[in-house]
Amino acid sequence: MDTSLNSKNNVGVLLVGHGSRLPYGKDVVSQIAEIYRENTNYLVEIGFMNMSKPSIPTAINNLADKGVNKIIVTPVFLAHGVHTKQDIPRILGLDNGHEDQGHSHPENQEHGHDHKHSHHDQEVEEIQFKGEIIYTEPLGADKRIADIIKDRVDNAL
Repeated sequence: MDTSLNSKNNVGVLLVGHGSRLPYGKDVVSQIAEIYRENTNYLVEIGFMNMSKPSIPTAINNLADKGVNKIIVTPVFLAHGVHTKQDIPRILGLDNGHEDQGHSHPENQEHGHDHKHSHHDQEVEEIQFKGEIIYTEPLGADKRIADIIKDRVDNAL
């Protein structure tokens, strides 16, 4: 029995986008998730802070329903800001707006995530996941992003 594959089946990945009334941001995050799915064995979901669906709580509950016991949450944002430092961690039930990104929060296993989060235009949702959430850094200044910019510039010339 391949335990590495088995353990990967217990891990979910949540890619978090901002959300918008326009479809473009959701489309891009969905496409990134599809490309990532093709290159991994992890269960992958997308979730949005507001306006777009699925919401972060819905996406976490979807992963929980699939039997994961650990979720790696990666904000699909270039840089830290209020959303990545305060809003998303609060939605995830990880902190009270403190800046402790990139760390595992096993205490959530004991206390669960039975908190509520209200989007501006959505009903209150509860996260039912009782496992571990690990929240990563945003994309940041990465050579691969600079390579994309170089390609865009070169193609425009």
